Amino acid sequence: MYAALWRALPGPRWLKAVECLVLLAVVVAVLFRWVFPALAPLLPFNDNTVG
Repeated sequence: MYAALWRALPGPRWLKAVECLVLLAVVVAVLFRWVFPALAPLLPFNDNTVG
């Protein structure tokens, strides 16, 4: 998967490295901004069992 991504990105090696870092930052931002908050109500981590 990573090799296919590396081959698909244009430019020299240093630019590909920068593009990979930018893509990683975008994925992490999307996860923290929309995916994790949407899943939080469905997860039982906030249920208290001690009264």
